[in-house]
Amino acid sequence: MSSRMKIAGRNSTTASREGAAASSTLPPESDLAMRKPKSKNLRNQKRLSEVQEIELLESWIEFGKPDSGSNPLSLSPLAKDSPIGRIDENSFSKYTGCTRFYQLPLSRKTQDGLSDSKYAVMTEIQRASLPHSLCGRDILGAAKTGSGKTLAFLIPVLEKLYRARWGPEDGVGGIIISPTRELAGELFDVLKNVGRHHSFSAGLLIGGRKDVDTEKEHVNNLNIIVCTPGRLLQHMDETLNFDCSQLQVLVLDEADRILDAGFKTTLNSIISQLPKWRQTMLFSATQTKSVQDLARLSLKDPEYLSVHEESVTATPTRLQQTAMIVPLDQKINMLWSFVKTHLNSKILVFLSSCKEVKFVFEAFKKLRPGIPLKCLHGRMKQERRMGIYSQFCETRSVLFATDVGSRGLNFNNAVDWVVQVDCPENVASYIHRVGRTARYHSGGKSVLFLMPSETEMLKKLEEAKIPINVIKANSKRLVSVSKALAELLVKNPDMQYLAQRAFTTYLRSIYKQQDKEVFDVMKLPIEDFSASLGLPMTPKVRFLNQKMKGKNFPKAEGPPLQLGNVIKDEVVEIPRKKPQVSEVEEEVEHDFLSAKEAAVEGGVNEDSISATRILKKKKLKINVHRPIGTRVIFDEEGNTLPPLAALAEKSSTDGLLQVDKVQERYEKLKEEMKQRDKEDKLIHRQRLREIRLKKKMKLTRVRPEEEDVSEHEGVDSGSDGEEIDNKARKRSKIYFESESDDEKKKGKNENVGFSKDSVSLAEQEALALKLLSSMH
Repeated sequence: MSSRMKIAGRNSTTASREGAAASSTLPPESDLAMRKPKSKNLRNQKRLSEVQEIELLESWIEFGKPDSGSNPLSLSPLAKDSPIGRIDENSFSKYTGCTRFYQLPLSRKTQDGLSDSKYAVMTEIQRASLPHSLCGRDILGAAKTGSGKTLAFLIPVLEKLYRARWGPEDGVGGIIISPTRELAGELFDVLKNVGRHHSFSAGLLIGGRKDVDTEKEHVNNLNIIVCTPGRLLQHMDETLNFDCSQLQVLVLDEADRILDAGFKTTLNSIISQLPKWRQTMLFSATQTKSVQDLARLSLKDPEYLSVHEESVTATPTRLQQTAMIVPLDQKINMLWSFVKTHLNSKILVFLSSCKEVKFVFEAFKKLRPGIPLKCLHGRMKQERRMGIYSQFCETRSVLFATDVGSRGLNFNNAVDWVVQVDCPENVASYIHRVGRTARYHSGGKSVLFLMPSETEMLKKLEEAKIPINVIKANSKRLVSVSKALAELLVKNPDMQYLAQRAFTTYLRSIYKQQDKEVFDVMKLPIEDFSASLGLPMTPKVRFLNQKMKGKNFPKAEGPPLQLGNVIKDEVVEIPRKKPQVSEVEEEVEHDFLSAKEAAVEGGVNEDSISATRILKKKKLKINVHRPIGTRVIFDEEGNTLPPLAALAEKSSTDGLLQVDKVQERYEKLKEEMKQRDKEDKLIHRQRLREIRLKKKMKLTRVRPEEEDVSEHEGVDSGSDGEEIDNKARKRSKIYFESESDDEKKKGKNENVGFSKDSVSLAEQEALALKLLSSMH
């Protein structure tokens, strides 16, 4: 979790390398700081040399401090043979406009760390920001991806703490916040390499780990913390005695991502616990100028340094960018065909949701394209994410990822292709995605799949100075996998569930996008999209129920699909204002995206790429507003008759229809029907009355135990027995006493076997007759 800077960490670098430092920054006596002390006197000499070095550095920084608001890039570079450090007692060499690290007022320990890591020549963002940041100013740095922003803020952190003589007992002096765990781990590796000669303690605090208790024991002893926002806030809330009140430097890497709505609450909670007199630096490829965001961070007159703002393009010049118009239901086929024709390339594929990544990864893995496959998304455990990241850096494979892999990650400069299957949410997201390739001085390629409804994104990319060629593809090399996916889903029910979730989460991602000019879920061919994933039926999407009412989703729009990569002679004509399409002169590999195999004008054979699915049975609908009176009647000979001929008199001599007689017969039949209707209603009422009467009689039957039997002497026993139900008979019991009981209690009794209060003999006979009659 934590590491001393003296101990070399993993080898990881993220800036341009061009030889080692040429000379020392400080006078020869400062070399005493690097000698290993063998006695008390030598230790005292070391302390004195460090104090002298710090005084010299502060004087040098103050002497050559650049003007506020200036950009050092506008100055002419310093000559290589220019004097370095102190020139005389009152003057020092200039460091504003220098191009190499050894020309900067840096400590000997930092210079040695840069030299050991092979850092020598500064990039543009480093040349522009380091003179200002070394003076303690707040920085807003914007530069293209892969331009060396990491060293632009790590060096000022180390130098700030070194000049303040920061020690373990001083607590947290620098915090570097990254939006993703992978990027935080990468920053920590670079920090260990550059700061290996310093004695600061540093720690990596990221989520997804199980050793939180171990972190809590050591976090109070850290001087520099590299972390993600959630983990830092967790320690602020839960760790005892965790104090950041003495913080010197706060750095936000990929600041635009950290400042957005996803981290808003977390970041506000963190900032509220930090001192306001700190130095703050924000770095990103797409920097924010929002006054509200800057006020949240309490920035003091920040220096805005956008080194590529005046450049022709907002993306690396060595990046070859293309776009293709691909219908939604053909994206999965296009991706499969692309992978099959680039088996010798390292490909990074971006999808919009975790469920999509998981489904495409599992489906392609079962279909076996012939190249190793990996997936990376935010719902994976940290250990697995870091393992996959390391494996992809070392091997040639295909990595399916969400935007968690689009920020700051350096895949060892070896990503050949960046494929954006789903359109990015905005221009900034596009820049960060394609920035995973063509880093530093290497080249790279990217391809963007756009649906016909998303072509407005091309206009936005053009306005952002992003050169992108809209191209066609070679349809001969397109391979359909929809049928194979359908068979796969039938054999694997778990895969069918993944496909349903991928379908739903993609629609939800489009539904939640704020830019409705590009993303409109109502324009998507949902039926065709679900069929392309191999689903037998289109899943129900609850959050679209209201939108679906009264609206029909379109089928796959646009002309027959035309696919391909960089094509020298053909481009797709977009009926909007589109980026200027130029001929690409570089040679491309002769594959699925080859220029020599141009797309066929007729498009792709629909039979070869059509998706299979079970068609739903259409419900029979009866049109109640259909025209009437068009019924045709035929006579015995097959001749047609008028519609009302059936009601005409057959004995008519002239054969013509007599309308008045037909009307009279109709009225007579109408009256008969009314009379029959009245009779039917009376019969129905009588039936209902009888039913109610029977129910009433059942409820009002007299029970023998409640009334005296003598009240029913005038009623015939047979009819009376029929009216008494079984429950009443069960309850009408007469209890007799035994002879022994009677003799004991009453003595002599003429009616032996009966109690004194028992019924008379006549009543007993009547009761016996009634019971006998009920048995028959």
